[in-house]
Amino acid sequence: MIAGAIAKLILPGKQGGGWFVTLILGVVGALLGGWLGSVLFNAKLEEFFSIQTWLLAIGGSLIVLLIYGLITGRNKRTT
Repeated sequence: MIAGAIAKLILPGKQGGGWFVTLILGVVGALLGGWLGSVLFNAKLEEFFSIQTWLLAIGGSLIVLLIYGLITGRNKRTT
């Protein structure tokens, strides 16, 4: 959830969705970042307060926000 909020602050422009969408995208992004980190970099994600864990969660949230923006941006243009 916090990673999603940080990613939303980092990503320029206006993304749709309110706090609930940010919460969901943050959780999904953190899971994606953790999975990608463990698969690609063999990262150990054992501690909550590790900088590595937070960077992967924020990075995953940025990816999810970008994908969400592409999906919702296309829908707005076609309607």
